[in-house]
Amino acid sequence: MAFITANWNPLGEAFYRKIELYEMGWSLRDGLKECLVAAAPYGGPIALLRQPQRPSSSARPQLEIYSSSGANMASFPWKSGPVRQLGWTVCDDLLCIQEDGTVLIYDLFGAFKRHFSMGNEVVQNQVLEAKVFHSPYGTGVAIVTGASRFTLATNIDDLKLRRLPEVPGLQGAPSCWAVLTQDRQTKVLLANGADLYILDNTSCTPVTPPGLSPQACSIVNMAVSFSYKYLALFTDSGHLWMGSANLKDKLSEVDTKVRTPPKQMVWCRRPKSQQPSVVIMWDRLLLVAGECTDTIQYTLDEESVCVAELDGVRIVGGSRHELLQEVPSACQDIFKIASMAPGALLLEAHKEYEAASFGKCFLSNYPPEPFVSMCRDLKVLNSVREYTVGIPLTHTQYKQMTVQVLIDRLVYRKLYPLAIEICRYLKTPEYQGVSRVLKHWACCKVQQKEEPDESIAHAVSVKLGEAAGISYSEIAARAYECGRTELAIKLLEFEPRSGEQVPLLLKMKRSQLALSKAIESGDTDLVYTVVTYLKNEMNRGDFFMTLRNQPVALSLYRQFCKHQEQDTLKDLFNQDDDHQELGNFYVKASYKEKKLEARLSLLQSAVDEYNKAKNEFAAKATEEEMKLLRFQRRLDEKGEALLGLSLQETLHALLTSNFHKQAEQLYRDFRVPDKRYWWLKLTALAEKDDWEEMEKFAKSKKSPIGYLPFVEVFCLCGAAEAAIERRSEGEISTVLSRCSPTTDRALLERLNRARSTAAKK
Repeated sequence: MAFITANWNPLGEAFYRKIELYEMGWSLRDGLKECLVAAAPYGGPIALLRQPQRPSSSARPQLEIYSSSGANMASFPWKSGPVRQLGWTVCDDLLCIQEDGTVLIYDLFGAFKRHFSMGNEVVQNQVLEAKVFHSPYGTGVAIVTGASRFTLATNIDDLKLRRLPEVPGLQGAPSCWAVLTQDRQTKVLLANGADLYILDNTSCTPVTPPGLSPQACSIVNMAVSFSYKYLALFTDSGHLWMGSANLKDKLSEVDTKVRTPPKQMVWCRRPKSQQPSVVIMWDRLLLVAGECTDTIQYTLDEESVCVAELDGVRIVGGSRHELLQEVPSACQDIFKIASMAPGALLLEAHKEYEAASFGKCFLSNYPPEPFVSMCRDLKVLNSVREYTVGIPLTHTQYKQMTVQVLIDRLVYRKLYPLAIEICRYLKTPEYQGVSRVLKHWACCKVQQKEEPDESIAHAVSVKLGEAAGISYSEIAARAYECGRTELAIKLLEFEPRSGEQVPLLLKMKRSQLALSKAIESGDTDLVYTVVTYLKNEMNRGDFFMTLRNQPVALSLYRQFCKHQEQDTLKDLFNQDDDHQELGNFYVKASYKEKKLEARLSLLQSAVDEYNKAKNEFAAKATEEEMKLLRFQRRLDEKGEALLGLSLQETLHALLTSNFHKQAEQLYRDFRVPDKRYWWLKLTALAEKDDWEEMEKFAKSKKSPIGYLPFVEVFCLCGAAEAAIERRSEGEISTVLSRCSPTTDRALLERLNRARSTAAKK
């Protein structure tokens, strides 16, 4: 226990410790001297921009990227403009902010991704200082120019530049400044001598920290906490002021006895701690100050850089990587002298029985889940803290980061086996864990240009198998983006969902294959999608020829054209020399025409097409229709009453209008069957209630089908219905007198009831 607490240093009511994380694996001849350094939080990577040892016209700076353990991940000569600041995004991309305001973005392995500019004004006045910050909106960049103006980009992935108001009396760069995030707004806090200002979108507001030492003539450094809740100010008198970031509350003020402006100043406060503390670094001195007047001092034997973390400060030097933090309260309870806390007693039990899990057996009502969960967490943390991985996370950072983000970081570093092992160990759902890692692996695999397409496609299919939740279309899309179209097509063969295959095939200009896949799927909407795309992309001739080779697509497109594009349908029939369908098309089109000449012209075209198709029946029927139209025109010069009626409808119209002579002529000219004509005539007379004329007609003709009895019955029924409807006693009596013993019994009963009712009136 004494060994564990040997490096604990008291400060107020808390203890602080500095522990070694790694002996750095890099070989830096002069350490971090003449280096621009940026280290990402949460145990992230470290970037160095090293100036050449022997400056000359041909020498260039060297940009190097390392893991937290000092393992090299990328190194290349810097060939762009002078760099003012380096920084890391929340996704571990490296930002290089140049003097002209251009920001270049590289991935973890030094591959260039993209760039953007901080605006024309910055190009003209140059960047004096810059900072990279993280906020709820993402990763941001803030710069101050030679014109003493600040420009902000709150989220580099959704770039919106904001030029902040002028600061009165400011010439050049301020003595110190920091970025704040308050009330969902990003602001700049700056010091110009003894004056302190807050810049927002519209104003520059002077502020005064409560209780700041009157001995201070100038604020020379400032630091904002990891959570943006607290602020520390260092004055030229050597006083350190600590308070809330909104400058409403003062936490403490400490006289450090050092008046030299520090190189760096960062907060060192655990999320749930009540102890405010700040780490201040000079060339050879590291000082920790808190609420009390005492401080903790560490001697530095090499050039170092402080990296703010959620629950401490990482100290990166040329040979060592250390963590300085407030000792967690749980550790204090266990290891401090004479502690009787349950954790301390459990430690004693461990010493006696060699097993930490044995102790929980003596605790009543103790659920095992927290113990098991903590053991798993510790195993994961130990595995990622290994030198070859180089991600030194604390348990607090791990819980804040979440497992998903840790897996993402391992994947980003291409540590796929470890990521899969952790997912399986923690029993992460497959679609969130192993499948997601395998998908990233496959997307990386298709970018290996030295390996042939067939080999990569086979490796991907074997590795992924039937893993849940993996879309081969996404992997194929990545291959296509890398210029490997044939590989993308091979990968799409493993995609079971046609709806995912087809859009990418169209994007790759493989329209014929896309159409075949859509047809195989049986999804008509998908086929229509491809056909519509082909129609817009191809010339008309090629489009029609493509459809001719795909009968299913052609049939569906014809159905579409029937309702939406009649002219296109005609072109399709012409392209295929389909005279039968062309004839049908002209006949249907004629029905929509109101002008007689236009109808006759369309019908004549139909006759010509039917003759070419050798369909004599259709041609003759169409000619008969044309003949009927001409006959109708002769009867009605305007062609308004009869035009468009069928032969039967025309006969009916003539008979009901007493044009019996014309009806007889039409009957003879068009050779209407006798049965049909006599029926039409009887129907017309019945509709006019002309029973006497119907009786005369029945007696004047001898029908080959024996229609007289039928007519008599037909007339009797019609007369009965008319008499009953009129409620005329006389007419009902007349109808009853015509009835015979064979007359329908039900009809007789209706007539008698109707006569009785009429007689009562």
